[in-house]
Amino acid sequence: MDKIKTWLDGTEYKEYSIEIASADASFRKYYRLRGKGENTFLLMDASLEKESLHPFLDVTQRLHKVGVLAPQIYKQDLQEGYLILEDFGDTNLLSQLTQESFEALYIQAIEQIILMQKADTKGLPLYDKDFLHFEMDLMGEWYLQKLLGWCLDEAQQKLLAQTLDTISEVVLSQPQGVFVHRDFHSRNIMLTSQGALGIIDYQDAMCGALTYDLVSLLKDCYISYEREKIEKLALIFRDKKGLDVADEVFLKWFDFMGLQRHIKVLGIFSRLWLRDGKEGYLGDIPLTLSYVRETASRYKETEDFAKMLKDLTSKQ
Repeated sequence: MDKIKTWLDGTEYKEYSIEIASADASFRKYYRLRGKGENTFLLMDASLEKESLHPFLDVTQRLHKVGVLAPQIYKQDLQEGYLILEDFGDTNLLSQLTQESFEALYIQAIEQIILMQKADTKGLPLYDKDFLHFEMDLMGEWYLQKLLGWCLDEAQQKLLAQTLDTISEVVLSQPQGVFVHRDFHSRNIMLTSQGALGIIDYQDAMCGALTYDLVSLLKDCYISYEREKIEKLALIFRDKKGLDVADEVFLKWFDFMGLQRHIKVLGIFSRLWLRDGKEGYLGDIPLTLSYVRETASRYKETEDFAKMLKDLTSKQ
């Protein structure tokens, strides 16, 4: 922190106190700068991940242009890797979700997805088939092999490959070309003191499938609700988007997008522990796994995969 304090000494924030605010799954860290009274700002320390700053600045501008409440940027030093940002506070959506509140809060967040999907996607990386598979392959390597110690036989490898192909086909069959936040879940949505939703952690945005951010929100890896209510909310999104598509078709898009995301996340959570020493994410694997097993068991194309996964993860 000494290096940060030295940097702050050369800014108008030199008299502000500094305290740890949070860290995320990357190597970025966040500090709260507190002035006199209620005046606070966030300092993003991306000094170990400077390459993430240009995308963050770019995507922030795209979101501001369509009216999304992304943090204002008050100062930037790309050489050192520091940004001074608007502070949305400590209250994230996860902390406010209850059986009584979640439907209204999720509808509020759905409105933000619809707003984000109006953002310019020119130049953003494409969420194409190769990238969908690159992400899903993380499960086989980091979760099944390295965390659980499984070495799949030839038949299992064939079944896995066929399943991943089927998932990507369904994902790519839905409308494409929209802004995708890629991590739009309850920990990355802040509830401001004015009751608005502030959006953070969007620097990895891509251009991809219609339902990606929706499934990130409604099938959150950190909290879950009854499927019937989640389906109802998913269809509210469809209706608000004005899509003329049958319930069954839209929910299949939604479910298969969820399979892609949660298969990926099983690999990412495992890697965060095995490679990066971040043990906390291990506790989030059971819910993520349950999403995959439950959803895969619902469809004929993926039921064999669900059975295989159940056998491989029976103790999870």
